[in-house]
Amino acid sequence: MKKVVAVLLSLMMIVTFAGCTNTKAETTESETTTKVVTDSLGRQVEVPAEIDSVGSLGIMRLLTYMDAVDLVKGGTDMDNVQVLTRPYTLVNPNFATMAQIGQGGAGGIVPFDEEIIKLAPDVIFVVSDYTQADELQAKTGIPVVTVASPGLFDGKMSASMDIIGQVLGKEDRAKEVNAFMDAAQKDLNDRTKDIPDASRPTVYNGGLNFKGKHGFDGTSGNYGPFVAINANNVVDQTGQKTAFTVDLEQVLVWNPDIIFLNPENMDLVNEQYTQNPDFFNSLSAVNNKKVYTQLAYNNNYTNIEIALADAYYAGTVIYPDQFKDINIEKKSNEIFKFLLGEELYSKYVDAGQGFGLLTLGK
Repeated sequence: MKKVVAVLLSLMMIVTFAGCTNTKAETTESETTTKVVTDSLGRQVEVPAEIDSVGSLGIMRLLTYMDAVDLVKGGTDMDNVQVLTRPYTLVNPNFATMAQIGQGGAGGIVPFDEEIIKLAPDVIFVVSDYTQADELQAKTGIPVVTVASPGLFDGKMSASMDIIGQVLGKEDRAKEVNAFMDAAQKDLNDRTKDIPDASRPTVYNGGLNFKGKHGFDGTSGNYGPFVAINANNVVDQTGQKTAFTVDLEQVLVWNPDIIFLNPENMDLVNEQYTQNPDFFNSLSAVNNKKVYTQLAYNNNYTNIEIALADAYYAGTVIYPDQFKDINIEKKSNEIFKFLLGEELYSKYVDAGQGFGLLTLGK
């Protein structure tokens, strides 16, 4: 009888051990098929460990920086149209026929739920301005990861690249991008940080794009390319931290030494010139032929590559001695090549938007 009991106990232990082993194996298998990432809104999102397809709502530019566009199966209407002010569309002509899973632009992100469900990507990336990520995830049954859209050296880019890298298993590329941007920021700052205030010319930037196009009076305080090179931006005296429309008379009071304008909006500037030539001809920068190019970089969020090229060009104009080694065509192409994969500067020159002097009234 004792032998029978011993045998039964042994069998029970074997069955129990086998059950535990199977449970552990199942748990391990589950753990290897998904992973949890923290997105830009601090949400904990469980995503597949291996990503084969992606939907993008507002971050296609960042996915281009990350060499990840081969995974993207759908984007917004803003991604379908090739324009100079969105260079990532120029290097991805296939986006023209890509499935639309949402609306982008100034009105914010509007997801097309049915199209997303039909496309069924492994993960959806959405710009963190969109605050209904949980609702979108619940509606579609697809993991939704928010990613902040960075400005030039505003402290957001590194974390955004890291999040994309973690989700897609492209951590090495994230490190490369972040190292490139850190080196550029340091280079620009090192060239200009020790210049005495008395040796810093006053500068003004007009013709900016924000909520549409603007003429000479469309400007910005805390203007990224100027901040990067420690420029003396007269607009910073207003305390404004973003783009706005300034009173032209105030610009005359400032009378900046150097003026930068967006060549894309010279039609608006020249219209203002025709209506009020005395104002413009009263500006020292106009009389001294010190009006130069700054390319528009805000279109469907910030085009980091253009903003960075703008910073280097502004540096060559404002501080020629500190930037005498910079060939702006070569530097621009270096930036475009690294972040977008192609040298694009010639396209801007062909469109009449290359860096250089600008003449009002023409």
